Amino acid sequence: VQVVESGGSLVHSGGSLRLSCAALGFSFDHYAIGWFRQAPGKEREGVSCISKDVSAYYADSVKGRVTISRGNAKNTVYLQMNSLKPEDTAVYYCNAYYSTQDFWGQGTQVTVSS
Repeated sequence: VQVVESGGSLVHSGGSLRLSCAALGFSFDHYAIGWFRQAPGKEREGVSCISKDVSAYYADSVKGRVTISRGNAKNTVYLQMNSLKPEDTAVYYCNAYYSTQDFWGQGTQVTVSS
């Protein structure tokens, strides 16, 4: 059972990226999925999350620039990020949680150059 993030890259300010979070060995069906990020020297912070009934939440710092969605296959969640800023630079982590089950991925690096 594993959660794997992908899609991080180096982009210029104003660019876009789509991050993916994939479930390996289980399904995201009943899970709420959250995206978090951690910049160097800073604490991990919540970016966005989506509930099992597809209600979405966004941090103020990314609202209007980021969209979270569930894939049709029910084992993938996407984070579409537009109008990226240098302050979005961080390692982005995916978290799947349901009841007492809580899975974290290893993270994917997003670097936004000015």
